[in-house]
Amino acid sequence: MSGQHRSGASGQHRLAPSPEIVRQWRIVRWLVAAVVGSLAFGSWWFVAAADTPSKPPAKSGAMASSMPGGATSAPARTASATLAEPSPTIQPLGTLTLTASGPGHLMAGSDPRDLPRPLLIADEQNNRLVIIDRDGRTMWEFPRKGDLAADQRFKTPDDAYFTPDGKQIIATQGDDNVISVIDIATSKIVYSFGKSGRAGSISDRLFGPDDAMMLPDGDIVASDISNCRIIMIPEGGHAVSRQIGRAGTCQHNPPQTLGSPSGAFPMMNGNYLVSEINGGWVSEMSLSGQVAWSVHLPSVKYITDPNEIAKDRYLTVDYSNPGQVVTFDHTGKVLWRYGPTGEMALNKPSQAMPLPNGNYMVADRGNHRLIILDPHSKAVLWQYGQTGVAGSKPGYLNFPTGMDFLPPDSLLGKHGVTMGKIPS
Repeated sequence: MSGQHRSGASGQHRLAPSPEIVRQWRIVRWLVAAVVGSLAFGSWWFVAAADTPSKPPAKSGAMASSMPGGATSAPARTASATLAEPSPTIQPLGTLTLTASGPGHLMAGSDPRDLPRPLLIADEQNNRLVIIDRDGRTMWEFPRKGDLAADQRFKTPDDAYFTPDGKQIIATQGDDNVISVIDIATSKIVYSFGKSGRAGSISDRLFGPDDAMMLPDGDIVASDISNCRIIMIPEGGHAVSRQIGRAGTCQHNPPQTLGSPSGAFPMMNGNYLVSEINGGWVSEMSLSGQVAWSVHLPSVKYITDPNEIAKDRYLTVDYSNPGQVVTFDHTGKVLWRYGPTGEMALNKPSQAMPLPNGNYMVADRGNHRLIILDPHSKAVLWQYGQTGVAGSKPGYLNFPTGMDFLPPDSLLGKHGVTMGKIPS
């Protein structure tokens, strides 16, 4: 059989295809191969793309801008946390149930999850106290119409703390020279010390009080800045029963004299951290005046409100512009610092407190805002208030100076068992 004739499977002979048919078959085979190759390449690209991480979404809003001075922007978060209207907040507080609903009022880019519990704010120049939820919605406010008696006024609250039992708030009205205790359930002032608008150093007068705190038995401990003393007032009393320091002598020599004390914060061992504006001193001492140590912080121009955050680790702010937040030990060694410059600078921060998760809440008073800082990345995670813009409507503050967390995370709620009593 010649090469032109081949036996078929059936044993029958078939004619050899013509050259034209052979050319057409070759074209068809080439097209089929091209299609199969394209499908194979497409399948490989799809699988490879699925295995490649996508680029993170671009950050937006003021919280995502670059931050000079060692600060960084907040990490990208899931948009659903801020775009959708938040669910209502229902929070028991003693015999009350605080609620909030509607849209949130946080700065763009804030994640509500970074504030674990509602927050009490002393909104000084708005002459009010407010409790907001994690979304920045008001849950409670004082005073509202009808809260004050005809002979009462409530001006310039610069500090406010829940009492150890969580039923009342003790507020210090520094520029008005008054300490007030407000019952949360009734929104009424149930006790006050000092004379509104009248400074003095006699037994029932104050001159620039700061950070008044109630002990579990109802006694009060407070700084009296311009009288250069730490005062102690018995429950319901209207005269100072004991003091550390001496009015008219404002030099660092504790316990005999103090240089304009700006705070006395309880520690876990029963002592208190006392800060002095003059000279930038911090001392650990007991209410009887026994001094454990004193240290000068030269890098802090105006020290205020130091508080203990861990063993031999203390958190404070520099009430300056630009300001800073620092942690330090009992030797004065600065362990951590946040002090951005430029447009992100702090403007007279008045207080910093630790959150249960290790982040820091900062009252950036001169910038009319409260912020949460991540101490590791130095990112601003959460902000209530518009930077540099004062106001009173939802989402705005006017020189917020002090704050506290809702019980059981409140300052005095955590320290009540170690605060002790006024020495006899």
